[in-house]
Amino acid sequence: MGRKEEGCPVAPLRRILSPVVQPGNDSRSQTRCKPIMTSDPNINSRADDELLLKSAKFSVVRTKTIDRHGRPATKDVIRHPSAVVILPVFEDDRICLIRNHRITVGQDLLEAPAGTLDSGESPLQCAYRELTEETGYCAGNMHPLGWFYLSPGILDERMHLFLATDLTEGQRNLMPDEHIVNEIVHLEAALEL
Repeated sequence: MGRKEEGCPVAPLRRILSPVVQPGNDSRSQTRCKPIMTSDPNINSRADDELLLKSAKFSVVRTKTIDRHGRPATKDVIRHPSAVVILPVFEDDRICLIRNHRITVGQDLLEAPAGTLDSGESPLQCAYRELTEETGYCAGNMHPLGWFYLSPGILDERMHLFLATDLTEGQRNLMPDEHIVNEIVHLEAALEL
């Protein structure tokens, strides 16, 4: 990435993550890592959006646009308040992943802990909350790495990426419909998955 990230515990991960992180500015970070931009859930909403579906976590709208030839066009878009994804790393270079049953694909997937921002919640607050809820671990430090769009062809959801360090065991608080099991693996093995 060109510049040395002294004092940043994620320096070895930088070369892997550099294609997806976006620069930002967040003074809460205790390192010199690339911080996260603040997410505004209404940043992409337009006054002329036609609401097609409203659910508890997202909405689907038909938005008006102009195509590359200058003609009016419409596009169906999923509006989402954004989410966090957390890489919980132990001091011995092991990482806590979760095996999570996903109804949408009908199978258990090995994932990093993640979750949707609650109304009025910052990405940093959400990262601390989701880590504890899903894994039972508490982070002494949460290092922002950046953000990326998950599927910008249909979805405006931003995924805010964090590295969680100084982990201690706490109390897990799963939602009634969640079926999650922790899988702790060495970082090198996780990168090969």
